[in-house]
Amino acid sequence: MQLQTIISLKKETKNLIDYNAKIVLFGSCFSENIGNKLAYYKFRSNQNPFGILFHPKAIEHLISNALSKKEYTAADVILQNERWHCLDAHSALSSSDKNELLNNLNSASSSTNKNVKEASHIIITLGTSWVYRFIETNKIVANCHKIPQKNFLKELLSVDEITASLKQIISLIQSVNATATIIFTVSPVRHLKDGFIENTQSKAHLITAIHNILNNKAVSYFPSYEIMMDELRDYRFYAEDMVHPNKTAINYIWERFSETWFSEDSKKTMLQVEAIQKGIVHRPFNKNSEQHQQFLKNLELKKQKLQNLFPFINF
Repeated sequence: MQLQTIISLKKETKNLIDYNAKIVLFGSCFSENIGNKLAYYKFRSNQNPFGILFHPKAIEHLISNALSKKEYTAADVILQNERWHCLDAHSALSSSDKNELLNNLNSASSSTNKNVKEASHIIITLGTSWVYRFIETNKIVANCHKIPQKNFLKELLSVDEITASLKQIISLIQSVNATATIIFTVSPVRHLKDGFIENTQSKAHLITAIHNILNNKAVSYFPSYEIMMDELRDYRFYAEDMVHPNKTAINYIWERFSETWFSEDSKKTMLQVEAIQKGIVHRPFNKNSEQHQQFLKNLELKKQKLQNLFPFINF
């Protein structure tokens, strides 16, 4: 008896992710989940330098500004609730000190420029088609920073607008890095504050737009959203808010992603990294025992062996 519908995923045969890869992630909070997994397994990865970004326009603006070497100035920040914010970035970069925020922004922009140019893989997770336009400047923002709603107009990006934005993102990346593999995915997080029907429409626009640009050989699609909706269609796979995937769901989607995109050699290395990570957090009954001291020596030998192969790995 089969109690689950399984999405058939074709194993990628070229440009696989291994420990020589340099990976950059942009997008919604689900990109953070995948980014944290990559960091745990000690891949060379950088995630969301401007914090979580939910819609394609925000990601397009970030990449465009970084590659054009835009310098953020006082004109790009705003004071709200005694903290300085940038409407192009998440509040993770905000600060009570204006100069600190500007330093954060310019540092993030500079690192993004470098990382995009050097990346072997760029993973972009789109969360929503709904955007907010700041009335004062008539610009779509990445984050409203709890500025009163009356200062914004809420809009739904059309499929054509999203397609144009994704094409621009791809063009920007390829203008400085012709060999990067770009992987798009749609976040399985449901944006129910927009409404149930509105969330479905939003996700449909994103998925349709992504499929409009898959004729580009450098671009691929990984169905995170579809796996959550079809393979994991049960509330036991959601966190307490009934909106975000829980740890089990994240691990499952990560496993499907690994099966599809990781080389066989990298999977073997991942097992070694995982063994070391578990050893690091191991808590002995008697830390002074001969048995535990030998355990620590063996752990250091495992670390050294792995670091000899991949000097960038640091535990």
